[in-house]
Amino acid sequence: MKHTTNFDVIIIGGSYAGLSAAMALGRSLRNVLVIDSGMPCNRQTPHSHNFITHDGEKPAVIAEKAKAQVLKYETVQFHEGLAVSGKKTEDGFSIATQAGEKFVGKKIIFATGLQDIMPEIKGFAECWGISVIHCPYCHGYEFRDKKTGIMANGERAFHLSGLVNNLTGNLDILTSGQAEFTEEQLEKLKVHNIHVIDKKISEIVHEDGNIKEMIFEDGNKMDFDAVYAAIPFKKQIDIPVELGCELTEEEYIKVDSFQKTSVYGIFACGDNSGMRSVANAVATGNMAGAMANSELTTEQF
Repeated sequence: MKHTTNFDVIIIGGSYAGLSAAMALGRSLRNVLVIDSGMPCNRQTPHSHNFITHDGEKPAVIAEKAKAQVLKYETVQFHEGLAVSGKKTEDGFSIATQAGEKFVGKKIIFATGLQDIMPEIKGFAECWGISVIHCPYCHGYEFRDKKTGIMANGERAFHLSGLVNNLTGNLDILTSGQAEFTEEQLEKLKVHNIHVIDKKISEIVHEDGNIKEMIFEDGNKMDFDAVYAAIPFKKQIDIPVELGCELTEEEYIKVDSFQKTSVYGIFACGDNSGMRSVANAVATGNMAGAMANSELTTEQF
């Protein structure tokens, strides 16, 4: 990397959203630094889907191609490291990394993704993104007509059931505890032959991340090909909050339709600000880059 510590824009996170923002800014001749720790949310997912022109491609291949294209723009630099703190300065913001480096930027774009919180179920983490999945649009077609489970409860499970029922008629809900459905919801699930199983799960037996069977605490077993899991998540880093950015009730970074946060000069895009998909990450990253450039233009012209 060139020996520069001052930039027009610092982008924290160098996956789809961050690279998309960097391309928009690079094409506007803005001096940009992308800081990335090399740990994308979908690093275990074998194939990316529902992203036009790249349907079925490996996520790492898409990211590598995107990075190579972005770095052709001479004003964009890429720095491998972990951003750990941020401060407001007179002219913008400063960002410090775990290694002790400090960088200054007039604008900040957070493209940091999210960190999923895995349940303490043996085999779950190894299957995450492979056969334990989160999104029917990203993964559902590949498991159409397969034996499928939904690890969720209440309204979330009911919502997913409607989407997944269109992909397979062989569907069970795994509440792993007392079911929390209304009588009306239970009746609708019954009409669609969707069974509710309230036994607690103790283990997922798998082969290279592909589910073979689910083992319950009472010793019973069930075969599944795929399981949708609605699990909690948390922020990758605390810097947005340190700088005063508001969060939503779900703990996404709160943004408007232009990916602007509640703090002037700070933008957020990708998974950390809403819908989790590659296509959405690219779209919101492009918007964040364009809007950061727009603010710079207004201030300088």
